[in-house]
Order: sequence, then C-alpha cells, then structure tokens
Amino acid sequence: MYLLDANVLMTANNTYYPIHVVPEFWAWLAHQCATGHVKMPIEIFEEVKDGSTDTDRDQLYAWVHDTAHRRAIVLDEDVDLRLVQRVISEGYANDLTDNEVEQLGRDPFLIAYALASPHDRCVVTTEASKPRKQRQNRRIPDVCNSLGVRWIDTFSLVRELRFSTGWQRQR
Repeated sequence: MYLLDANVLMTANNTYYPIHVVPEFWAWLAHQCATGHVKMPIEIFEEVKDGSTDTDRDQLYAWVHDTAHRRAIVLDEDVDLRLVQRVISEGYANDLTDNEVEQLGRDPFLIAYALASPHDRCVVTTEASKPRKQRQNRRIPDVCNSLGVRWIDTFSLVRELRFSTGWQRQR
C-alpha cells in the first residue's frame, strides 16, 4: 500500500497534473484508492481538505470533499501512538522541545502508519532528501531511511502503478 503525503496531491494539482488538464490522473488515483493500493491517513487528509481561495486549490478542495473520493482515499485505521513517538524520538530527536514537535506537523503520523507494516507500505512524498537537516528540520525521506521505511516520489508511484492517459500519437 502506498501512503500519500499531502504534498503529493497539492503539487500534482498545482504543477504537473492539474485536475482540469489531466482528469485521467485523478480518475486513476481515485481508482487506486478505491482498490486499496493507495491511501492517505486521516491526519494527512485533513491538511489537504482545508482548501484555499486559489482556483487550482479550489478544484483540489472540491475533489477531496467529494464523498466517494474521501471514502476511497482515507485510510480506515487509527494510528499507533507508540509508533508516532518512535518516529519522533528515533527519526527526528529524542529530546525535541514542544516548539520543535509542533514544527514537525503531521509528518510523524504518515511515517508511523507506514512503520506499522513496513514490508507492505511505502510513503509517497514530494519532499527531497536533505541528510544534513537535523532535528525538526529533517525531511520525510531521511526519517524513513532512518527507520527502514520505504519511500518514493510521485513519479515513481506513477511508474510503479503504471499510470497512463492512453493517449497515442497520431501519425
């Protein structure tokens, strides 16, 4: 199962797969979610569903608020808080201040869901590895690497699950 970071949907819509330009991607994604290949933890989904006044974001806001999409995309399980704590202490630092923990946002939840079944789950994020970053500034890929959790970017997800628009060049 692939677990999506919020930035996957936001970046896809704002950059390379806008909903109004590549609706095939969003139909494919909804299908992958409905079949259980792709999911998003509720804590991460909440980041996306907040929306904004930007037109492109409004389309994403509408997409995630569609009842069928929400039902398909949200992972139906509760996080193991012990795993969240493990992600924070082993992945970031075991002595973070309250302010530093707050700066982590919801990333530890995403990684904890993957850590619950590391052989069957993979984190998908647009974040790039930056191994020199420390403490609350560590990136998802580096924390995943520290904990033995597989991670990939959006384009790897597209390749692994074989997204295609089906378009063929006319000669």
